[in-house]
Formats: sequence, structure tokens, C-alpha cells
Amino acid sequence: MEIGAEEEHTALPSPFTYNDARDRGMSDRRLYALRDSGAIESIGWGLFRWADDGQLTDPDLLEIAVRAPEATLCLSSALARHGLTDQIPATIDVAVPRGHTRPKVRAPVSWHLFAPETFAVGRERLALDQRHHIGIYNAERCVVDAFRLRRWEGPELGNEALRRWLRRPGSQPSSLLRMASAFPRAERSLRHALEVLL
Repeated sequence: MEIGAEEEHTALPSPFTYNDARDRGMSDRRLYALRDSGAIESIGWGLFRWADDGQLTDPDLLEIAVRAPEATLCLSSALARHGLTDQIPATIDVAVPRGHTRPKVRAPVSWHLFAPETFAVGRERLALDQRHHIGIYNAERCVVDAFRLRRWEGPELGNEALRRWLRRPGSQPSSLLRMASAFPRAERSLRHALEVLL
């Protein structure tokens, strides 16, 4: 039985998936009529939001967060949010634990598979709206990752991020080295870079 027009908005949170709508009794015809009338808008494959739900700051991040709750901004994308690089990546760098599914999304994403045992190290939450968030690595973890993955990301990303991080008030190289101790592949090169810069 299809839900009534007055109940639709309260029955379906924003954003909601195609399957959410079907599970709550909405027909395809009604769903697409709402979309065509402008009452809802598509923000990803099979992902919708109510048009009167206020300003959506970043539909790409919201789509990623809904499709992959463990998704975490990393590398250039996270460094840019922390003000540690001027690079504007063409795609959004997102990490998921190795062995987890990388969902199909409309957003331009570069998926990175990180080791499950260190995935949570330095992971924080970035609010997208009142109900949704996405993971983001803190500044120290981003610097360490830039050194750890310099073979693929290039050495300049890590060097620039480290120089900017060191200029921040209260930055302690010891805290960066503690973070790096969980990633032996990065520790030696990071220690060497710190010796050069300090």
C-alpha cells in the first residue's frame, strides 16, 4: 500500500535511497513524479533528498558517506581540508579498509585500500549535515600517509604537507613521530625529512 503525500516527507529521511522508498510503500511512479516535480532531487545513483531540506553543502561526500559508512577522506583530499596542500585533486581520495566493498557512486572518487589493523589510527569525523558525517584522517595521519605512499603520490606532497604542518602553532614533531610509529614504512623517511627541516 502506497503511503500518502502528507506522510511521505516524515516517512522518508533525507537523504533516502530508492530501496528506502520502496520499503516504505512508495511506487516507482510516485518516486519519479516527486523527482520530476522538483519535490525531491537525485544526489547519486538511487539516492535522493527532499528539495526543501536546506542547502546541501557537498552532495558528493554525502553520497559516499551513505554508500560506504566506513569511508574516510585521505591523502590530497584530507590534506586540502586541513590546509596542508594547495593541490586540488581531480577526484576525492577516499580510504576504506582492505577487504571492504568499494561502492559504485556517481561522485568522482579514487578509492584507496588501507590495512584494517591501522585503518582507525587518526580517524576523525567530519559533519556533513545534522545527521550525516564522513570519516577524515587528522592532519598528523595525513602527513604520515603522504610519506608512507610517496612512491605513488610523489615526494612533494609529503614534503609540502610537513613544512606547512610544522609552521602551525603547537605542532610537536614528537606527536608526528608517535603517529608514524604505527607505520614503519613511513617512519624513516619522515624522521629524515624532520632532521632536514628542523
